[in-house]
Amino acid sequence: MKYRHRLLGFLGVFAVITFVDRVCISVAAKEIQADLGLNPAQWGWVLGAFVLAYAIFEIPTGAMADRLGPRRVMTRIVIWWSAFTALSGMVTGFWSLVTARFLFGAGEAGAYPNCSAAIARWFPKVERARAQGFVWMASKLGAGLSPLLVIPIQQAYGWRMAFFVFGLAGIAWAVVWYWWFRDTPAEKDGVTEAERAEIGAAPSAGSHQPLRWRVALSRPNLWWLMLMYHTHCWSAFFFLTWLHIFLENGRGYTKADLLQLSWIPFVCGAAANLAGGIVSDLLVKRIGLKWGRRTVGLVGHGVSAGFLAAALLTQDKGWTVAFLALAYAGSDFMLPVAWAVCLDIGGKHAGAVTGAMNTAGQFGSFLTTVIFGHIVGAYGSYDLPLIPIVVMSVISTVVWLKIDPTVPLFPEPAPPVRT
Repeated sequence: MKYRHRLLGFLGVFAVITFVDRVCISVAAKEIQADLGLNPAQWGWVLGAFVLAYAIFEIPTGAMADRLGPRRVMTRIVIWWSAFTALSGMVTGFWSLVTARFLFGAGEAGAYPNCSAAIARWFPKVERARAQGFVWMASKLGAGLSPLLVIPIQQAYGWRMAFFVFGLAGIAWAVVWYWWFRDTPAEKDGVTEAERAEIGAAPSAGSHQPLRWRVALSRPNLWWLMLMYHTHCWSAFFFLTWLHIFLENGRGYTKADLLQLSWIPFVCGAAANLAGGIVSDLLVKRIGLKWGRRTVGLVGHGVSAGFLAAALLTQDKGWTVAFLALAYAGSDFMLPVAWAVCLDIGGKHAGAVTGAMNTAGQFGSFLTTVIFGHIVGAYGSYDLPLIPIVVMSVISTVVWLKIDPTVPLFPEPAPPVRT
């Protein structure tokens, strides 16, 4: 097996742990709210604290991957977030929970930009969307596993124990990662010359100047990319934070129903992630980079917006989860392509560019988590908060027409012409 494929296995496990840690609080939400006496608006701030910190620290931590390399930075990220995952099980009230979740988000910030930096160093351009698709597929499998893991632990030992167990799992991964991984193929013993030639040259940590933000922010391409991801995250974080509460309180699901059905959207999303990356790379070979990326983004977000609207208009338990599963599949069909575009236009600044895109996205995540709770608290409806989410999905679809992965933020100078 080629070493870059072994790396992909490591990143897949990383993605599973990341999303189990994120989604476990949503699965246990009803019990935590009852235990700590939290209302829907307060719960929105609990969920929003994570994404606010995640957004604030995303760019600097993503840029650290370009400067220091993902080996050290990802080790620090996973140990930090795992510690605060465990501490989330020790909280006693609203403010201590908000603080723990804020620090959890600060620690996890930069996780996927660092993952992208590793992919940029270890994978040739024609394999990057597939690699991103595999990682994001694994993340959604982690989200789908959450109710299957959290509910039995919760029923046997209480909701706090799940946070302790998942915190230990993350620390174990970080130790093995630091021991095994190297920042570039050239630094890793056992990588053949043939594989190094397939991958191509990769920058070493600290081998280039920091990203020139004034220049980068003058490029419309970056702003369109950030707007697309901001609007995308309105729907994406609904699934990661409010989905299980929506199904329980908005559609009358029991815990048994959640065990049987709530994993379906995430499994559909996982399959769509892998498919989106594969389809995009195939289209790039056939019709070029611009439409090979753009077509997948347009189709994915368009499908997502349509099925989110359908879920809003039905009260049936079965149809609700079916429509939500198809909506999440559409959204996730696009996802690896968004991250691949960051590598396309960011080049050696892939960590910083993915950090910028994800920062814009996480501010969308923060708004949707907080606004959802306030709308529920004000109107007692779990349907009304879906309306702005549908609108944002439509905007995401349209914005893909403006994103051009063939236009790098920092074009390489043309070689001198010999006379």
